[in-house]
Amino acid sequence: MNAAEMSQAAPSFLALFWAGAIAFSILVYVVLDGLDLGVGILFGATRDPDLRGEMMGLIAPFWDGAETWLIVVGASLFGAFPAVYAIFLPAFYLPVLLLLIGLIFRGVAFEFRGRGGPSRLWSGGFWLGSGLAAFVQGAAVGAMILGVQVKDGQYAGGPFDWLRPLPVLTGIGLMFGYALLGAGWMILKSPTRLRDWAYARAPFLAIGMALFLALASLLTVLQAHGVMMRLIERPWALAFFLAGFLALWGVLFGIGRRSDALPFACAILFFLAAFGFLATAFWPYMIPYSVTVASAAAPEKSLSFLFWGAGVVALPIVLIYSVVIHVLFRGKLSVAGH
Repeated sequence: MNAAEMSQAAPSFLALFWAGAIAFSILVYVVLDGLDLGVGILFGATRDPDLRGEMMGLIAPFWDGAETWLIVVGASLFGAFPAVYAIFLPAFYLPVLLLLIGLIFRGVAFEFRGRGGPSRLWSGGFWLGSGLAAFVQGAAVGAMILGVQVKDGQYAGGPFDWLRPLPVLTGIGLMFGYALLGAGWMILKSPTRLRDWAYARAPFLAIGMALFLALASLLTVLQAHGVMMRLIERPWALAFFLAGFLALWGVLFGIGRRSDALPFACAILFFLAAFGFLATAFWPYMIPYSVTVASAAAPEKSLSFLFWGAGVVALPIVLIYSVVIHVLFRGKLSVAGH
């Protein structure tokens, strides 16, 4: 079977399973670590030591477990779709490196600040690392929307293709989106004046995110021909736009009604709608718009081995851990400053 035939072939059950598992893991990571990164971004918006201490306390039980999903994504991609891994890394070496730097600085700052280290240094590292990680994730999404240049199964673009106007807009938009998730989390979990502080900032975050994503949508129409072709083929995908708009309205409505749960829930719904739109726009490609799920999948024996190991054992364990930790720490959290 030649490359053209492989690209048109239907993916096997195991290939679909792993594509779904990776998509699910990305979605869980975006929500769980997105709220952590959002709190980190908002950490830089105040110098009040009590507010900062409570911000860290509200994510302390969750942040390291949320990043486990990023490891799940990388490991699953490497094992199930090595061709995608081999193209994705050269295309996004710099964003991946910056993401790791941001997460490392954020993690080190989190631990060292809580142990009496130089507060200004570690406080700066915490919010800068969070902002950097959020930006490069959003920029990578924007670059994927524009498409990745692939020739003979290898990345054929330049090292800064991910830093064009559309990726910059999606990067800034995701920073606002994560900050909105973080504000929603603080509203949901804080029993103190931090809740009112987050309420006051959430509308500006929602409007800022909507503005940057509207500009990004305009550039998508003008530049991302692959996405537009799929929208012509699948006009029902525009329902995700409507769902995202309604979710954003729900955020503002919840803020106006001072409903502690609604802003966070609707922020999650907004990310679900955005994720659904991207999945519809990219399918069946894993590297838009050149490498499909079927053509990138590892041999069936490898997928089967991975399924019985990671799919049956590791994935459920990580999922159960995430559920249990959020159940144990449900409700308002009373935390001491760090």
